[in-house]
Amino acid sequence: MKTTLLLATMLATLGLCACNPAPSNQPVVVVPGPAGATGATGATGTTVAVPGATGATGATGATGNDGNTGNTGNTGATGATGNSGATGAPGYDGAKGDT
Repeated sequence: MKTTLLLATMLATLGLCACNPAPSNQPVVVVPGPAGATGATGATGTTVAVPGATGATGATGATGNDGNTGNTGNTGATGATGNSGATGAPGYDGAKGDT
């Protein structure tokens, strides 16, 4: 029985080895065939008007320089002549001299 089992195992091993040949390392060369006909044009995509997010606020600009001094104004017109003054009060009689 041992011999029969051993002989059966040997024959099965040889049979399996014969059915599974060693792999070949030959490169596979793919030759492309002729090009096929051009396919149909695809449908136009839909336009979606969805605005993007608002951008961040920019930085505040620097303070501007002081402006130049303005020009001097024109000289004003001469004023009108004033009214004449009131007549003065009569003077005192002078002292009498020595004769």
